[in-house]
Amino acid sequence: MTIDIPEPQALGTPITHSAIFIVANVNPGSEAAEKVKGWCGDIAGLVRSVGKRVPSGNLSCICGFSSGAWDRLFDGPRPAALHDFREFGVEGRLAVSTPGDLLLHIRAEQMDLCFELATQLMSALDGAVTVTDEVQGFRYFDMRSIIGFVDGTENPVGRKAVDFTIVGDEDPSFSGGSYVLVQKYLHNMTAWNQLSVEAQEKVIGRTKLSDIELDDEAKPSNSHSALTTITKDGEEVKILRDNMPFGRPGAGEFGTYFIGYARSPEPLEQMLENMFVGKPPGNYDRLLDFSTAVTGTLFFVPSADLLDELAER
Repeated sequence: MTIDIPEPQALGTPITHSAIFIVANVNPGSEAAEKVKGWCGDIAGLVRSVGKRVPSGNLSCICGFSSGAWDRLFDGPRPAALHDFREFGVEGRLAVSTPGDLLLHIRAEQMDLCFELATQLMSALDGAVTVTDEVQGFRYFDMRSIIGFVDGTENPVGRKAVDFTIVGDEDPSFSGGSYVLVQKYLHNMTAWNQLSVEAQEKVIGRTKLSDIELDDEAKPSNSHSALTTITKDGEEVKILRDNMPFGRPGAGEFGTYFIGYARSPEPLEQMLENMFVGKPPGNYDRLLDFSTAVTGTLFFVPSADLLDELAER
């Protein structure tokens, strides 16, 4: 069966210079829940109102809901593959699960646009939610992460991006939607910078300057690129990354906000299992010797059409 896919939210927006990531919990009580539901129908209008002030700013906002929030807020069917974030790894090297009912992924070429939209969205939710995490991200030189390597090189584009990230007729009630997993990583830059460039390249599996993948003979099996390449039935399954660096140099905080979109949570979770448990077990991602995940939550992103409709559910 083939169905017409509803309009997705703005997943396909090119990576911008600025972003704000907000994770929040819905406060107890029916009044808070009803306020959040009604707010769903206001998001698109707020994006238009703020974005119109700088048309070239490419302002967008993606809103997602966790499994628990979906059950609490909305009647009727639920996304087939939506569940709580699953932890992977062992003590000291763990993909942790942290609270979060709502995700806002706000992007623009200018931080003032992101800031204004975040202000308007959160003002409309006043008293209904409690923010558990907020990160302001920025583009770092030529799409590099804080550790100096280009990020997101293997992102799918065009039709492939849609095929790998947008739900289709496998879940008709939620076609046009997507699953998104977020994690905040903090990096030990002192230890990382003590490595030679060659050693860093073996950790990542790519050259640092030119961003070329190392040959299979030279790339360790526990390199980041080796373990985050996911295959199923002999075919590579891609996710769409929109990671952003963040940090506070005065506080010694340097990080990466990982955000990955996929048609199903399966490739996202397989990637985390490979990284934190290892493939085979014990052969874990060497990057985790320098990076620590301090948050982790899974959300479903409804289509733009369904997001408007959720106000009435």
